Amino acid sequence: MHRLRTAAGISLADLASASGISKTTLHGIEQGQGNPTLSTLWALATALKASLGELLEAPPSTVEVVRAGDRRPRVEGDAVSARLLHRIRLRGTVEVYDIAIAESTQHSEAHLPGVEECLVLTRGRATAGPAASPADLAEGDSIRFDAAHPHLYRGHTAHNRAVLLMVHPET
Repeated sequence: MHRLRTAAGISLADLASASGISKTTLHGIEQGQGNPTLSTLWALATALKASLGELLEAPPSTVEVVRAGDRRPRVEGDAVSARLLHRIRLRGTVEVYDIAIAESTQHSEAHLPGVEECLVLTRGRATAGPAASPADLAEGDSIRFDAAHPHLYRGHTAHNRAVLLMVHPET
């Protein structure tokens, strides 16, 4: 709840007034000491203009790394087998690129808000992701991250290749 309240710029007193729940009770809930009823949670969600799910569960990390050896859902057919790497919910456009990553560093400025990048390393070794916390990737690894922040790509071998998906929100 604290995460949503601060993101909305609402004080504890304002939330108490909007939800009809005492500041003491709200403080206890934020400290993990309360056991709110469903009606209390609905009142908080309504006051915060959030869904009940957003109130109950933190959003997923903006960076998700999947290693080649990670156990992920698989499906098998007569000629194709597939492993789910990432699920990206969207309304907008997905651009798919075949890229080569040289043995140097590419610093990329932040893209527009809502843009995500998903990279699947198909050959070599590389470092990619948010500039503040990039991930080292081996062949078969993938990373998904919020590209609205500075990010980088760095190859570690002479021949590094990847598939890059740039996900643009609906405008």
